[in-house]
Amino acid sequence: MHRRLIIAVLSLLFIDGRTFAGTDSVAIKKAPWDDGKYANASKSLDHGSLRIKAPFMFRRLGTYFRNGENAPQLQIPDLDRLYGYASHKQPSLTWIGHSTMLVQMGGMSFLTDPIWSKIPSPIPLLGPKRFVPTPIAIVDLPKIDLVVISHNHYDHLDIPTLRSLAARNAETLFLVPMGNAALLRRHGITNVKELDWGQSLDLPGLTVHCLPAQHWSKRSLTDTNKTLWSSWAMISDSRRFYHAGDTGYFSGFKAIADYLGPFDLAALPIGAYAPRQMMRASHMNPEEAVTAAIDLKTKAAVAMHFGTFDLSDEPLSQPPERFKAAASVQGLGEHQAWVMKIGETRPF
Repeated sequence: MHRRLIIAVLSLLFIDGRTFAGTDSVAIKKAPWDDGKYANASKSLDHGSLRIKAPFMFRRLGTYFRNGENAPQLQIPDLDRLYGYASHKQPSLTWIGHSTMLVQMGGMSFLTDPIWSKIPSPIPLLGPKRFVPTPIAIVDLPKIDLVVISHNHYDHLDIPTLRSLAARNAETLFLVPMGNAALLRRHGITNVKELDWGQSLDLPGLTVHCLPAQHWSKRSLTDTNKTLWSSWAMISDSRRFYHAGDTGYFSGFKAIADYLGPFDLAALPIGAYAPRQMMRASHMNPEEAVTAAIDLKTKAAVAMHFGTFDLSDEPLSQPPERFKAAASVQGLGEHQAWVMKIGETRPF
């Protein structure tokens, strides 16, 4: 009798622990919410003074006329290879450009922050143009099971692309941080689910975790931080993949590693960091990205969020050069710091 009672109590503790970790984790707290707005866990973001921001915004007006010298090289993907990875469950990653990754693992194919548009802006004449074309058309992609969005900025949440993906496959599931589903539904994308930091969703072959990032949201003049931003982790039986979204460097990387790491591969932003006074809080520089990779205890880190669009003041060639140099200095290693061609596929 006593033995059965002990077993029952232990079973309840085990079940409670799993349920709690899978929905509202004790390791990863929900995003702070106050007075109708979301906030970062550690601090409010400092985007610099008007003296810094005004000249920066003026310089952005000229990006439409710039050429793509020193942008990443383009490689046309092997479609048979992509379809083979999807069917044979070989974990792989294809860089589509910017923060868009086609990841195939756990028997599923998913996209991160997909953007096929040429200009990520509500006002095309004022937006940054795409320097490197997308290496594959949406119609040529393998069947997409899942799309994850990190936040609502136009270079990460691209409505024309999302509508095309939803029209191509009604079963594609769209996962977004809290508050973002309404925008997708207004555009006819109904198979969408919101998650908060620390929540997860079990799918066939994968568990998807919504995790913190240090960033902000804004899509109009009146909606600053009214929707959440996040990073994501995808866990299968054999692989652990992390996508940082858009983020400044913060202590949360270590907490994420303690909770879900070590990772096999982490996609980390390395661009849009200058001027530093304006970008530091919300965009990592290449050296910070390497430190984040070490914090995450990842076997390899793939660079993203650079070279596709002209979003900030650093030269197009600088982010990958500094990323590789920092990886060497900090001990990540040349083979663990991936700088890929747009369209390139690598197994992991």
